Amino acid sequence: MTATTEAPDTAAEQIEAAGTLMSLLTAHAHLRAPAVQVELQIVPGTCDFAWGLSISLHDGLDHFEQWRAALGLDPAAVDLKQRGQTHWLTVTGMHASTLVTLSGFFTLDPGDDQ
Repeated sequence: MTATTEAPDTAAEQIEAAGTLMSLLTAHAHLRAPAVQVELQIVPGTCDFAWGLSISLHDGLDHFEQWRAALGLDPAAVDLKQRGQTHWLTVTGMHASTLVTLSGFFTLDPGDDQ
């Protein structure tokens, strides 16, 4: 991972994150297809930015858990967030020297216990 405090200048700086994406999709082609973005992310615990992957799933927490395990992200680091009836789990960590943020979105019915 190459971190910087300034905005990157060239597309070449995205190659590491894009390579990690290709590797993940190849190794885990049997998992549910996520929405993926290569984007600048703040490196946890710093003020630095690095190109990383944002991986989102919108159709079931079981798919979130499958991807979390495949990425080797710590289950204890998963956070629950909420806005109205929309809830999501999120976890950030490193995979193959690339910063990865995984999010799984879900909606609770108004009658469901929280």
